[in-house]
Amino acid sequence: MSSKITPTVEGGLLTAIAVILGLASTYLPVIGFFVDFFCAVPIVILTVRQGAAKGALALVASFLILAMFIGPLLAMRIALSFGICGLVLGYCISKNFSTVKCFIATLITAFLAQVLSIAILTFVMGINVFEMEFSEVRTMFEETFQMYENIGVDKQALDEMRGQVDATLKLMAYLMPFILALMGLINALTCYLTSKWIFAKLRMKFIEPLPPFATWKFPKVLLYVVAFSTIGIYWGSTREWTLLYTISINVQFIAMILAFVQGLAVLSAVADYFSMAKIGRRIIFIIIILNMLFIEIVAFTGLFDMIFDYRKKLEKKTET
Repeated sequence: MSSKITPTVEGGLLTAIAVILGLASTYLPVIGFFVDFFCAVPIVILTVRQGAAKGALALVASFLILAMFIGPLLAMRIALSFGICGLVLGYCISKNFSTVKCFIATLITAFLAQVLSIAILTFVMGINVFEMEFSEVRTMFEETFQMYENIGVDKQALDEMRGQVDATLKLMAYLMPFILALMGLINALTCYLTSKWIFAKLRMKFIEPLPPFATWKFPKVLLYVVAFSTIGIYWGSTREWTLLYTISINVQFIAMILAFVQGLAVLSAVADYFSMAKIGRRIIFIIIILNMLFIEIVAFTGLFDMIFDYRKKLEKKTET
């Protein structure tokens, strides 16, 4: 940004860019999906350069303008999914918070934004998002099963598949808090990565990079979280305590995701130990992510690493 541009003009330009990105993400096929990732960047830049008040004002202005062109629902999605994340990340950067604090604050904001978005749709506009999505999925599967039945597929096999689909949808209903948290993580991560890339292009100071992935560790308390959530799932399912079951299964999924990340960090440390090329480890990571059995193995590897500290053993071998 040129220093000759006045703060008012700069704010107007960045607000206009935010609006253009919002419109592009809505109307451009395929490309719009990737443009979505950059919607928060103008708000981040403006908040860092002119403060949270100006960033919030730009966010409100861009929301109102977008609402006129694409409707309040889509405008709200962009503002809550990316705009607020950009505002919080920009504020954290301007206050020189640590990298971990910046990311955690953005992640919490992204999750709360998802919850607020669902609450507005449900209680203000009367739209039951979950029921609508599940209904569409059920209809899609039912049409597929009907097609298979018409071409002569065994009815008993189709009934078993219907039972599996119903069980999966029921589980997904219990896991909605986890799904919202996962969506928040994706939004926070894209906001962080795109802002980091653009800041480097503009030669603006960004927060310090995260520690090397191979060194990432989570507290050992995660082991107890997994253990107690497993007990909670058992009690909740056998004694029909729905609330306990819902809380326990969501907590366990979140804990296992963290354990999976630590397991990947262990594999990254092993790859460093054997001097594996980056392309090789990326291929391995992709294969793991695409296979549920490998995901479970890596997650348990992360849990065992909290007990045995495999990376410490690798360090000792390196020293010797």
